[in-house]
Amino acid sequence: MVTFAVCLCNERHGANPKTQFMDKSLNLNPNKVVAYLRKDKSEIRKADLINFVKENGIRMVNFMYPADDNRLKTLNFVINSEEYLESILTYGERVDGSSLFPFIEAGNSDLYVIPRYSTAFVDPFAEIPTLTMLASFFDKEGKPLHSSPEYTLRKACESFREVTGMDFHAMGELEYYVISEDTGLFGANDQKGYHESSPYAKFNEFRTECMALIAEAGGQIKYGHNEVGNFTIDGKIYEQNEIEFLPIPAQEAADNLMIAKWIIRTLGAKKGYDVTFAPKITAGKAGSGLHIHFKVMKGNENMMTDHGKLSDIARKAIAGILEHADAITAMGNKVPTSYLRLVPHQEAPTSVCWGDRNRSVLVRVPLGWTGGNDMCSQANPLEAAHGSSAPQKQTVELRSADCSADIYQLIAAMVVAARTGFEMEDALRRADEMYVSVNIHNDENKDKLARLKSLPDSCVASAKALEAQRGVFEARGVFSPELVDGIISKLRAYDDASLRDNIGGDQDRMMAVVRKYWHCG
Repeated sequence: MVTFAVCLCNERHGANPKTQFMDKSLNLNPNKVVAYLRKDKSEIRKADLINFVKENGIRMVNFMYPADDNRLKTLNFVINSEEYLESILTYGERVDGSSLFPFIEAGNSDLYVIPRYSTAFVDPFAEIPTLTMLASFFDKEGKPLHSSPEYTLRKACESFREVTGMDFHAMGELEYYVISEDTGLFGANDQKGYHESSPYAKFNEFRTECMALIAEAGGQIKYGHNEVGNFTIDGKIYEQNEIEFLPIPAQEAADNLMIAKWIIRTLGAKKGYDVTFAPKITAGKAGSGLHIHFKVMKGNENMMTDHGKLSDIARKAIAGILEHADAITAMGNKVPTSYLRLVPHQEAPTSVCWGDRNRSVLVRVPLGWTGGNDMCSQANPLEAAHGSSAPQKQTVELRSADCSADIYQLIAAMVVAARTGFEMEDALRRADEMYVSVNIHNDENKDKLARLKSLPDSCVASAKALEAQRGVFEARGVFSPELVDGIISKLRAYDDASLRDNIGGDQDRMMAVVRKYWHCG
């Protein structure tokens, strides 16, 4: 057990107002490293981590980094001296890149992994006190690996800022199923699990434990709840949950989601639960998506609204994403079962369009606290009207992706596509053409539906869309040609162009495919 002696007084820093404000902003931070150092994570330096290790009995260091299978890999270090600790924090270590990425040849495969101090957290599962950090890849010349997913996202964000003068923030809605033995008590209603409470919901405590550990690892969580999917088959209960994050800079958002998936799976394994992020779980039941919300920021100002209405800036970004939505599936829907979820007449989208509060569309504009009424004082009569302006919470949601995605590639593709909306002369006109006011499958939209482009129906079709638009993603050096080649090759190898037709209504054939990709991503 590690004891963290967190100083909550002003003596460490002095009592100037700026420091007092920082103390106030940090004293509820669940990340033990941040709380101990009394520093925002962006200000953490190597010397801080060395002091943390020495003063808190840390005996090991882990580096974690994503590979081609979209999962985090781990490299363990035993701390045998302060000199060795400083060395690995400064120079990192060598790894075999050809075992991590197919675009790296075995004959010239060495890569460096260098830790990012701002991602440091105490491993919640390690019996030996361990400090863990995410790491970035560098090539033999000491330059960022051009084709790595994490660096691709960084380049996408930099090019977005260069073109627009603004920053791209993102957040994810992480949906997953928890499966365990059914006790037979308080059975839930089939497909009626949305926001269910115990005792009908069986895994609320598991979800809140996950949320607490994710927050300790630096995750910025908005909330968690039960989702729609809830059913029992063959003596096992299947319960769908969701953890939604706060909008933060896109690179940090991707880090949050990667660590969260690792924590949910690891805690599930320790408790004997099967946890799956698979996009499709069985016929007739809710699939799991990875909805990504975004907003465009200029300094501290959310640029998505203008006088309470969706801004032209937001509509240009939406137009860019819709123009390239079919190619984005190559990064966000990477297994054949992704396309068993993207079928008509369910909440998963199939047509390339957008709308307000409309769950049949590809890009949805959810409620954004843009109304003028003071809801707090109406709900709580003892509270005086606060009189301040509404918070700048408006985001826009892309609903196509699922957890088979390479999260860094997916958000990078969204950033690139949104940037093109600012480079299109007719972006606002295109946004108007693709807007849908009510459910796209309603009879009144029959003619419009026929004119709208559809999302790909297979990995092969997604590869074709990316091939046709690869120049958009390779522009400004964001996606490397090698990375795009690798994505296309992997998708084509599934050879699933006729999979949906071949399965038809055959439940056994569908479940065989579902089981094959049960633990994708």
